[in-house]
Amino acid sequence: MSAVSESSLPVVIVGAGLAGLTVALHLAETQPVIVLAKREMHEAATAWAQGGIVGVLGSDDSIESHVRDTQEAGGGLVDERTAEFIARHSAEAIEWLVARGVPFSPDPAGPLGLHLTREGGHAVRRIAHAADATGKAIHDVLLDEVKRHPNITLREKWMAIDLITDRHLKKNAVEHGATPRCHGVYALDIETHRVETLVASAVVLATGGVGKVYRYTSNPDTSTGDGIAMAWRAGCRVANMEFIQFHPTCLYHPQERSFLITEALRGEGAILRLPDGTRFMPEHDERGELAPRDIVARAIDFEIKKHGVDHVWLDATHLGEDFLKEHFPTIHARCLSLGIDIAKQPIPVVPAAHYTCGGVVTDLHGRTDLPGLYAVGETTYTGLHGANRLASNSLLECVVLGRTCAEDITAQIPASAPKVSGWDESQVSDADEEVVIAHNWDELRLVMWNYVGIVRTTRRLERALHRIKLLRHEIDDYYAAFRVTRDLLELRNLVDCAELIVRSALSRQESRGLHFSRDYPRTLPVSFPTILSKKPKKKDAWLP
Repeated sequence: MSAVSESSLPVVIVGAGLAGLTVALHLAETQPVIVLAKREMHEAATAWAQGGIVGVLGSDDSIESHVRDTQEAGGGLVDERTAEFIARHSAEAIEWLVARGVPFSPDPAGPLGLHLTREGGHAVRRIAHAADATGKAIHDVLLDEVKRHPNITLREKWMAIDLITDRHLKKNAVEHGATPRCHGVYALDIETHRVETLVASAVVLATGGVGKVYRYTSNPDTSTGDGIAMAWRAGCRVANMEFIQFHPTCLYHPQERSFLITEALRGEGAILRLPDGTRFMPEHDERGELAPRDIVARAIDFEIKKHGVDHVWLDATHLGEDFLKEHFPTIHARCLSLGIDIAKQPIPVVPAAHYTCGGVVTDLHGRTDLPGLYAVGETTYTGLHGANRLASNSLLECVVLGRTCAEDITAQIPASAPKVSGWDESQVSDADEEVVIAHNWDELRLVMWNYVGIVRTTRRLERALHRIKLLRHEIDDYYAAFRVTRDLLELRNLVDCAELIVRSALSRQESRGLHFSRDYPRTLPVSFPTILSKKPKKKDAWLP
C-alpha cells in the first residue's frame, strides 16, 4: 500500500453501490476516501440486481458482437466508441471481481470456470451471474473489502446536499482567472441533523438513478436522482433523460413492492401469458420474450390496457422445480413466502420504472463539465445505453469506468484546501408541517406515472410540466424557510429530475427506444442525444 499523507484532502464519493465502491477501492491505495451512504451501506441499488454482468468471454462471442447487440438495443443512439471501450474491458472487469472473491455461479466447462446465461437482446450467452442474486453477491464482497480498508471512511446515513463550487468560497478566495471547479460537498448527518462542510480534492457522484420519481419502480428508496440533480444545479450538462427503462416484469402483489423478476428467467425459457393462458409476445416481436426490454414493456402495457386487467402472467412452470431452485433460488423463495409456487403457478407481473439511461454527461474517465467533479454508473450519460439499456450492461459500466475514473483522479495534482463558506442555517427554523413533503412527493410520483410513463403524448407531458413547476415553487419556499431533512432533499432532487425528464421528452419529436409518443409514433431516420444545458446564474435559487 502506498503511503497516504495525513494532510491530503480526501476524495468524497457520494453513493455506496458498485460504482462508488469500485472507485473507492482503486483510489484508496494512494489517497484518503470518504464514502457517503444516505441509508445503510447494504441498501444500494446494486444489491437489488439479479441478472448478472456482461463478459465477452466465450469462444462463440466477440467484442464486435457485444457492441452490435448494445447498439441494436440502444435504438441508434449508442456511442460506438464508448460501447467498444467497455466491451473490450469486460473480461478484465470480470477477472477483477473474481479476484476479489465474488462467488459467481461455476461451470467447469465455461470460460474462467463460470456459468454464462443469456438475457434479452444478447446474441449469445455472455452473462456471468451468481444464481439470481448477482448484485448482492458482488456488493457484499466489495463492501466487506471497503470496510476493512484503512484509507476508506464510511459514513452511513449521510446525504450530500449540494456541491461546493466557486460560489461558495469566501470573499477573495477565488484566484483571478482560475478555472471554476468543484471543491467538495455540503453533507447532512441524517441522525443528528448536523450539516458538515466536506472539502475534497475531488467529488465522485455515484448515486444511481431516478426510479423513485415514479409511483411503481423496481428501485430501492435511495434512487431519488440526487447526483443528477446536484450536478445540474452546479451547471453540468444532462442528457437523454427521456429514456427511462421500465422493466417488463416486476412482481404484482399487495404485500411486496419493488420485487424484480429477473430477465434471466425469460432467458431460460419463461413465457408471458394473458389470464386465459394465451402467449402474446410473438404477436409483438419475432424474438418473443427475448425482445429488448422496451418492446416487452410496451407489449405488456398494451395487453393490460386492451384486456382491462391488472397484470399478466410469467409462466416458468415447464422449467421444473429442481431447475428453478438451482438457478433462481431468491425468486423461488420470495414468491413461495407470498404463496406463489413458481414451479406450479405462473407469476403475476407488471412493468415498473427500472433504469435511468440518461444522466450527467461524462467522458470515459467519469469527468463532468465541472473540474473536480466526477460521476460513474447510473447517474451518468456516457453514450453506452443510448435509447435503451441492454440487459446486464449496467454493472459492467460501473466496474470498467469506476477504474478509469479512479485513475484520472489519481493522476491529478492534489488541490490545496480552499477557504469555503460554511453552511448557513441562521435564517431557517425546524419544519412545522412535514405532511406537506409527503403530499408533494405522492403527487409528483402519481403525475409522472400517469403522464410520463411507458406511452406518452404531448398534452400529457405539458400537463406534467405545469404541475411540476407548481410543485417546484412550493418546495422552493419550503426549502428556504426550514432546516433540511432527508425527505425534503430527496423531494427537491426528484422535482429537478422530473422536470429534466419531461423537458427531454418534449424535445424528442419521434418515438425511439424507451420513449414512445402517440403524437410522434415514427422513428426519424437520423437522431441525436437530447442534451440539456443550464444557463449560469449569479445566484441559484436552490442554493443557501
